[in-house]
Amino acid sequence: MVELKYILITHFPPTLFFAFIYSTKIRTFEAISDINSILNHYKMKKTVITIFISTFISVTFAQTGNYRLLIGTYTAPGKSQGIYSYKVDVANGVFTQQSVTTGVSNPSFLALTPDKKFVYSVSESADGSAACAFSFDEKTAKLTLINSSLTKSDGPCFVSVTNNHVFTANYGGGSLSVFGRKTDGSLTNVQQVIQHVGKSINAERQGEPHVHQVLLTPDKKFLLANDLGTDKVTVYKYNSDASSNVLVPFDSITLKLGSGPRHTALSKDGKLMYVLQEIDGTLSVLKINNGRLKLLQEATVAVKDGIVNRGADIHFSPDGKFLYATNRGTANDITCFAVGQDGKLTFKQQVSTGGDGPRNFAITPDGQYVLVAHQFTDTIVVFKRNTTTGMLSDTGKRLNIGSPVCLLFY
Repeated sequence: MVELKYILITHFPPTLFFAFIYSTKIRTFEAISDINSILNHYKMKKTVITIFISTFISVTFAQTGNYRLLIGTYTAPGKSQGIYSYKVDVANGVFTQQSVTTGVSNPSFLALTPDKKFVYSVSESADGSAACAFSFDEKTAKLTLINSSLTKSDGPCFVSVTNNHVFTANYGGGSLSVFGRKTDGSLTNVQQVIQHVGKSINAERQGEPHVHQVLLTPDKKFLLANDLGTDKVTVYKYNSDASSNVLVPFDSITLKLGSGPRHTALSKDGKLMYVLQEIDGTLSVLKINNGRLKLLQEATVAVKDGIVNRGADIHFSPDGKFLYATNRGTANDITCFAVGQDGKLTFKQQVSTGGDGPRNFAITPDGQYVLVAHQFTDTIVVFKRNTTTGMLSDTGKRLNIGSPVCLLFY
């Protein structure tokens, strides 16, 4: 936030005038009354320019390189304490811890409500896995536990939230859990558990269902569930006002056998679905038409020979022109694809993530940086992103933190 009382410029040649405007990062011309008339005045009065702005006008500028970040972690085997909040000054490589929320076992995935007043997490625990609700103070970054509710299924690994409900994907139990969400942010007891059935061709990894993600379409009419164990993506019709039968099966598609669907990125209009598969690194592009799925393209992040794939996370750049996906196993890399007008992908770049186990990553809201969380080397690595070409370069900046597995900018 920058407060401008006045700017007095005299005897400025045009080049210096515009250099001044640029160097002081004056981008919000709306704050200056009728900028065009000022420029026209300058053309007539080449010796003096006076720009007067009311004493109390404030202009907000994009503070590139400064961000706020929530981090979900695995607390076992004692590497971390829970959910962390950091201020991140990328330019100077400064990471300032604002808060840490303890008392929750393995809060490995987080969801933030659009109003930024509540955070929901999974809690993977041998004593009873659960979903947890927290109030969130955006200014202080303090999370306060409201309540928790058992998933009634093992191994929750993903959480999504709407105005009325919270959903978890339960990898260990091969199911989805649905909770009501009260006005105070608290969770009801589980309202619905949908058990998947079946298996696929990889006997070691796919002997039973393993639901890995539950994601709402942008219009909130459908929920998409990726099942690594059955190679299926299932579409559920979402009844937002219901307290029973909240989700109803609507459609499904079987992807490449043995591939293991893990995480999805959706186009902004919700018409295209990009599914990263964990076991073999396939990246499937699907069309979504009124909840019906159709395969459009199969790409891959496995471009090297002789590697073990563990496809992990996938996200669009803010402008939707590029798609990024991480691969763990022995690859430990991140791949960039250009997204065509038809939605199809073209390989652009693949670089090492600089650590072991890039389970999750996040792109800064301005698209300038990519932060990659490494579960096994306990680091978050910062990449600079070229917003024109999509290419990534390692900044050398690192945050050391135990088992980071979920990054969420706010």
